[in-house]
Formats: sequence, C-alpha cells, structure tokens
Amino acid sequence: MALLATAFWYCRQLCTYIAHLLKRWNRYLQKKFTNNNSVSDEVDLLDYCTKEWKGETEQARQMRKAYEQLFCKHHVKYLRKVNGDGYCVLRAVLFQIFSQGLPLPSWTKATDVLKIPEKLLYSQGCNWIQQYSFGPEKYTGSNTLGKLRKCVETLKSQWTEISSVRDHCEREKLCRAIFSDKETEHKMYEGIKFIMLYQVIEAYECFSNKEEGIPRFFCSLFAQDTSLDPLSYMMNHLNSVGDGRGLDQVELFLLGYLLEVKIIVYRLSKFSSDVFQEYCFEDYQRDWHEIFLLTDDDRHYHIPVIRI
Repeated sequence: MALLATAFWYCRQLCTYIAHLLKRWNRYLQKKFTNNNSVSDEVDLLDYCTKEWKGETEQARQMRKAYEQLFCKHHVKYLRKVNGDGYCVLRAVLFQIFSQGLPLPSWTKATDVLKIPEKLLYSQGCNWIQQYSFGPEKYTGSNTLGKLRKCVETLKSQWTEISSVRDHCEREKLCRAIFSDKETEHKMYEGIKFIMLYQVIEAYECFSNKEEGIPRFFCSLFAQDTSLDPLSYMMNHLNSVGDGRGLDQVELFLLGYLLEVKIIVYRLSKFSSDVFQEYCFEDYQRDWHEIFLLTDDDRHYHIPVIRI
C-alpha cells in the first residue's frame, strides 16, 4: 500500500510538471504566432478612439471630434494598428500594397533592381554608399554591397510572390506570415530605403543637368540644408530611418513616387485645418492606387480601413 501511495504521488507530481510545461509552451506559441504580427487585425475605429482619447482635456475632445468626422464623412470604419518603430510608415504602406496584391512599379520592368547597388558603385562612382546604415542593426561589416543586394532581392521576391496570389484569403495568410517575420520585414524596408536613395541619385543627376520633367518634390528635397545632394540626404535622413526616425512629408512623396501609389494621410492633430487630409502625390499620378495612412501625432502611423 505504501508503495502504491508513493507511485501515485510521483505520478501526480509528474502530471503537475507536464501541465506547467504545456502552459509555458502555449504562452510561447501565442507570443510567437499571435502577438508577433507587426500589423494588427481590424479594430472598430470609434472603440479605438474611446480607449486612446479619454478625459476632458481640450486635446482629447478635439481628437474625438476628428475621429468622428473620419468615421462619418470619410467612411473610415476600422483601423489596423501598426507597430510604432522607425519603420512604421514603410510597414503601413507596404502592408496595404501586399494585401491588395498590387503589381511591382512599372519602372522595375526596365531596370534590374538587383543590379542597382553595383550600378551605383561601379558605373556611377558612388563609393560613399558603403556608408549606408541598416537602421537599428548598426551593420559595420565590409559587405555593404552584398547586404544591400540581399535586401532588394527580398523585397522583390516577396512582392512578386504575393502579387501573383489572386485569392484574397490566401493573400491575407501570406501577409500575416510576412509581417510576423521581423528579419524579412527589416530586409524589405531596407530595400525600399535603398531604392529611395537610388531615385534621389537619379533625380539629382537630372537636376544637375538641368533636365525637364523632374517631379517638383525633388526640388523641395534638394532645397533643404540637410539634403543638398544624395550623400547628405543619406547621411542626415535615410540612415536613421528605422533607428528612431520615420519619414517626413517630402519623403512620403518620394515613397509614393517610387512605389507608384498615391499616399493619402489623415493627420488628426490638424483637425479643422486644410491639411487634415493630405495628398502626398502630384497631379500626373492620378491613375495610381490609393494608400491611406492615419496619424495622431505625425510620428506614428496606422492603417485606416474604409467601408462605404
């Protein structure tokens, strides 16, 4: 009887230990596969507003009015929350492009994007691109060129794959997988950053040669003391994107230009002003698809979901 009681006690202890391990494993899986998505599922816009803007301060009241106007007049019914790191804007824009299955920009058909790093270094003499910084990674290795090529390759391959998926549900699943893989995400965002730099270099050469047809926002970019040329733009602006800095207004024009989308931003802190709804594109780009962003503070961006 004593032996049976001892065996029963050990079995009970073993079951308790196994249950404890299973509970920990379940929490791990939930964290890895549920909470790791950098873009959330849709949440009700007004419910989100109620949680975020409580109280009776003047700012809270104005923000609630802004959300109500967004809901009633602009048909924004839901919102996807986006992780608020330095890649926030890039993440919000690219997620919408992928989830809608939009095609790669037309200019990529005439340009081999995988050869852009070598083209800039060897054909155009831009030795300084080896000072390129990969956001928070703080990469200091000697193979900057190879790393840039890998980032551009990841962006192109992921975009090509997801744009070929016609079924919306399948595309949504693939989006979830991509935007829960931090390493893949960062490579894609660095790929976009580098192509932004490439576009700036191309525009600067046209600008220096006094060529016509350059988008107007490039003039604004080169008029800034911190981005008089591509090198200063990279060192003072682009290198810190992903490492505590997002994109400013003129860079949203640049981003939309290279991705061939019309970026429309709802700036809720500018409620009742002319820039409450801001169009970051130029007139001749009217046929591009629309991408919407929402921001409370001009730093952190979410995805507004329109239902008409």
